Amino acid sequence: MLDEQSAREFAERYADAWNSHDAERIEPLVTSDVVWLDPALPEPARGVEEVKDFMRRSWVAFPDLHFSSGPMWIEPHGESLTWSWRMEGTHDGVIDPPGFAATGKPIDIDGIDVWDFAQGRIEHYRAYYDMAELARQIGAMPPPGSAGERMGVLLQRTQARFARR
Repeated sequence: MLDEQSAREFAERYADAWNSHDAERIEPLVTSDVVWLDPALPEPARGVEEVKDFMRRSWVAFPDLHFSSGPMWIEPHGESLTWSWRMEGTHDGVIDPPGFAATGKPIDIDGIDVWDFAQGRIEHYRAYYDMAELARQIGAMPPPGSAGERMGVLLQRTQARFARR
């Protein structure tokens, strides 16, 4: 069962693992069969090795990736923790998947994680953040109201018309 002090210490170790750019540092924080859901993944990562691979790919895409801690909330029974964060970095490498080329543009994204614990480690991980905003910040998606957005809407409408036939 988590109390406020242990939750803060855990969140610090978690942020330090990401900010160290050393995937091995996540291993003592997650169960061997962790299920990791993140909007950047096409399907959940399962197991610590897949999580470490996701972290390494994140650092390739954003070599200066850094997380800052925000407020946290402990579930009343102390078995889940919601941690808010700020993610900053520069898109200097390929985002794989889906394969977006480096743009050199900065990102500044707020999000939250929900961690369910088993024996003091994250067993089930869920991240929530705005992938559309991240895509806009790196230039993979046009800004709202722009000519690029209007063109995308036109293409979608054309595609939808053919799909209905």
